[in-house]
Amino acid sequence: MSSIELLQNWFTEQCDGEWEHEHGIKIETLDNPGWKIVIPLTQTKLCNKNFTSIDIERGANDWVFCEKKDFNFYGYGGSKNLPEIIMHFISLSQSK
Repeated sequence: MSSIELLQNWFTEQCDGEWEHEHGIKIETLDNPGWKIVIPLTQTKLCNKNFTSIDIERGANDWVFCEKKDFNFYGYGGSKNLPEIIMHFISLSQSK
């Protein structure tokens, strides 16, 4: 399954008739160029899960930084790193 399909599945599991009206996944582009993704964890099983920040620098356009802060997952990366950013979130969502 692709990273997008896994993210869609996680999102669908959170939708309970209320959550989706208050919370939404945001995917934006950065001007350096790159990606930013913000995933709300409020009222999910991930809200109180520990997550160690990830900081990978492979090159000027090949990098990833992910953190959990203020009940949100934040992921940033280079222009071709969106699937990798999403997979770091999926790893959090599937961790025990």
